[in-house]
Amino acid sequence: MDIQKELQEASGFLNFDLLAKSIVEGFISGMHKSPFHGFSAEFAEHKIYNNGESTRHIDWKLFAKTDKLYTKRYDEETNLRCHLIVDNSSSMHYPKCNQPSINQLNKVSFSALAAAAMMQLLKKQRDAVGLSVYSDAIDYYAPEKGSERHHQMLMDRLNTTVSSPQKEVGTKTYEVLHEIAEKLHRRSLIFLFTDMFQSDQEQEQLFEALRHLKYNKHELVLFHVYDKATEYNFKFDNAPKRFVDVETGGSVDLYPESVQANYEAAIASYFKDLRLKCGQYKINYVGVDIQEGFDKILTTYMVERQKFI
Repeated sequence: MDIQKELQEASGFLNFDLLAKSIVEGFISGMHKSPFHGFSAEFAEHKIYNNGESTRHIDWKLFAKTDKLYTKRYDEETNLRCHLIVDNSSSMHYPKCNQPSINQLNKVSFSALAAAAMMQLLKKQRDAVGLSVYSDAIDYYAPEKGSERHHQMLMDRLNTTVSSPQKEVGTKTYEVLHEIAEKLHRRSLIFLFTDMFQSDQEQEQLFEALRHLKYNKHELVLFHVYDKATEYNFKFDNAPKRFVDVETGGSVDLYPESVQANYEAAIASYFKDLRLKCGQYKINYVGVDIQEGFDKILTTYMVERQKFI
């Protein structure tokens, strides 16, 4: 059986956990060097000793048998705590997907699947993971734990998030982040998935909330998820269209070509301002086109994890 093919043909995310595992396995197999090794309590394998390395982990019994120097390599154990935050407002359910699948993702299904893949990596590392799902308030919150039961509970919640579209529900990211900052009592690595749609005034409030998390010594990565073809490049044919604000219900009728140039200039400026603002507050900003796949998400996770520990 071709598992990947079966997953791609499955209706919706019926195999959500298995799909996340396949994404992680594909990502790891494409790396030249496995990141899952360090020195700790559980032995993994031997590697040839190189001059200049510490002699602390040389296997002297093996040296007596082979007359060659090898060091013991161990699976890494840390006390890393990671909290995943997923925006579930109405705008995150764009583009409209009647049956989300690996080949047809909207922003929320991409974010949920990316979060699930990260959870698989955290599980491999025996790290504790927590999850928050929010819109105009916190819809779901689970603190950081590492048990299998907890892992399955979070997977179920992510799957539910994908399959339950929000109608005309706005975003209060800044309020939610302040609440989460008060709930997280130990230093954590935080990943936020959001499309960053809010008013100018709310954007200032959002960065105040992000600063709250940084002030509490958390490390923060902002995954700015968007559909590049339509939300950044505004690629629509020039037939008259009605554009509907899915969070307020407001609409506007227009010919796309009449506003395309101004729209693209405005959105490019907005993205640039976001990056600069994140840089100013030492927040790792990662723009993610939902059509590009998950490697950028998982690579960012691996880099940030190594920096965190």
